[in-house]
Amino acid sequence: MTSKVYVALRVKATPDRAFAVFTQEIGAWWRPNMMFQTTPRPPGRLAFEPGEGGRLTETLASGKVFEIGKVLAWEPPDRLAFSWRQANFPLDLHTEVEVRFEAVGDETRVSIEHRGFHQVPAESAARHGFPDQILLTRLGEWWQAQLRSIRDTVA
Repeated sequence: MTSKVYVALRVKATPDRAFAVFTQEIGAWWRPNMMFQTTPRPPGRLAFEPGEGGRLTETLASGKVFEIGKVLAWEPPDRLAFSWRQANFPLDLHTEVEVRFEAVGDETRVSIEHRGFHQVPAESAARHGFPDQILLTRLGEWWQAQLRSIRDTVA
């Protein structure tokens, strides 16, 4: 069984626009969180390399680039999936994020499913000492904040 979170929010945009904001403007809407850090240093600017096989990277103020993950699916304007690695994950561990963009009238439902946290060892610093339920609740709250930021950026 896998540990996952699922969050969704409607934004006032077409799926094309929502997909573009998510992928091309991630550096503008992304809100770092110390609990889910992607690098061990102060946060940098995130960016996607478009297309399947592209990378999600974070560029630090020093110019150093940290690879967070690889794009697993790039299906504009409907779906995006990418691997995810936090700074405090074991070296060989990646989780997976899937984002869907569904038209609902004149809005788009942006949904995020982040799965694979069952792979994070109980003693890992990535868990911050939390049992599964609390860790996943915090992860869900953080993704909800990201969706609100996307909604505000789209507007």
